[in-house]
Amino acid sequence: MALLQALSKRVFDAEARNPGTVLDHAFLAEHCEGLAELQEHLSLLDEDAVLAATGLRTEEIDELAARYLRAEKVIITWAMGITQQKKGVATIKEIINLLLLRGNIGKPGAGASPIRGHSNVQGDRTMGIWEQMPQSFMDSLGEEFGFEPPREHGVDAVETINKMRDGGIRAFVALGGNFVGAISDTNAAEAAMQNTELSVQISTKLNRSHTVTGAEALILPTMGRSEIDIQESGPQFVSVEDTVCAVHPSWGRVEPVSHHLLSEPAIVSRLGKALVGDKVKADWDGFEKNYDLIRDHISRVVGGCENYNERIRQTGGFILANGPRDSRTFPTPTGKAVLTVNQLEHVERPEGTLILQSMRSHDQFNTTIYGHNDRYRGIKKGRHVVFVNPEDIAELGLADGMFVDIHGQYQDGAERMVRNFRVVSYPTARGCAAAYYPEANVLVPLNHTAEGSNTPVSKAVIVRLEPSKDQTPDGSAAVTSGSARTP
Repeated sequence: MALLQALSKRVFDAEARNPGTVLDHAFLAEHCEGLAELQEHLSLLDEDAVLAATGLRTEEIDELAARYLRAEKVIITWAMGITQQKKGVATIKEIINLLLLRGNIGKPGAGASPIRGHSNVQGDRTMGIWEQMPQSFMDSLGEEFGFEPPREHGVDAVETINKMRDGGIRAFVALGGNFVGAISDTNAAEAAMQNTELSVQISTKLNRSHTVTGAEALILPTMGRSEIDIQESGPQFVSVEDTVCAVHPSWGRVEPVSHHLLSEPAIVSRLGKALVGDKVKADWDGFEKNYDLIRDHISRVVGGCENYNERIRQTGGFILANGPRDSRTFPTPTGKAVLTVNQLEHVERPEGTLILQSMRSHDQFNTTIYGHNDRYRGIKKGRHVVFVNPEDIAELGLADGMFVDIHGQYQDGAERMVRNFRVVSYPTARGCAAAYYPEANVLVPLNHTAEGSNTPVSKAVIVRLEPSKDQTPDGSAAVTSGSARTP
């Protein structure tokens, strides 16, 4: 966030030196608002604070700013780590600020490109899987199926844990995923799940969430998207939306592991028939037999999905409409993009602590661990490791290869700790450390979340490293957690 603000300030400074040649004045006048407020705010930016927050030198920021100013077209891309900070939302706003200043939104070859995860993370949202869907969507849904949808907003993942813990949610149903394995504050999440009366997992493979359950638990095995799906009307396909808003069909290519398995649409349709029945105008049996019927409803409910069945069968599928990209129109009250003012705040760490981020290894997909080797970072045969800058290792009185206990440092009084993690000397930034996800999730307090999104702050966890008590005199652990080598 500090780096982005510093870059935007340099754009304004360049415009001041060469008026009318740096900012995209025509774009800003026609399509944006808030320019003067942003310029005034950034005029007060403290360069020393920026350098302290980023660990960079002024000349490094100047060089990046010069490259940005020379470029006619700029794409800024980022992944989930940006969002997993207290100021994650504000940081993304700063990305947009920087792009808007030189008209890099709605220009071919330019724009914002978040890497949003595997297919259908974003497709779920498009189809209404969000606890805060707008009333216009609910109106369309109610009109299509002849019922009055619930208007009260639901809860996100963090609030789900809180409500289960407090008895406000009695039944939990998951369509895929490994909820207790993926969410922050592992101990709190598992205790909350065990406080429910019923937990249901609709899953292609077993995972940790199947072993941490409510008073009663069901596992409903289902076919995966890679498996051939034959229903009464013939072979079926599902549709997926990728990270750039492209929608295309997905056909199974391999035989199901069992022909007794139901598909996900079949399971959901049967649940709908049993729980809702004729209270809505839905052909539950037809949905299971022919997925085109589901897509017909989608075409009338979801904006941008008109003629869904025809368009999904086009070569390569189709691209969803996007106002900022397609026509430089924005979903704001004025129809203009808003340059925002955001207060800079970087993470402070007390003396003797580090800022820990959780991350994935090479042989890993989400919470699924395929192997204990990490080609990215030179780790072999182990995941219970903590990566620390060599200067920090020396300053903390530790040693490369030593086993430590990692303690979370928070004021809520809860003890969060993982034991016997091997210290790996690694050229990360000073004051920063890293450990693997989901093993380090236990260290992330449940309500330690990003402002505005409530996303767990898994990239900014204050920790303290202490030598493990069961360490042998040579610094190794009595019971090792795997080997590792320093790159």
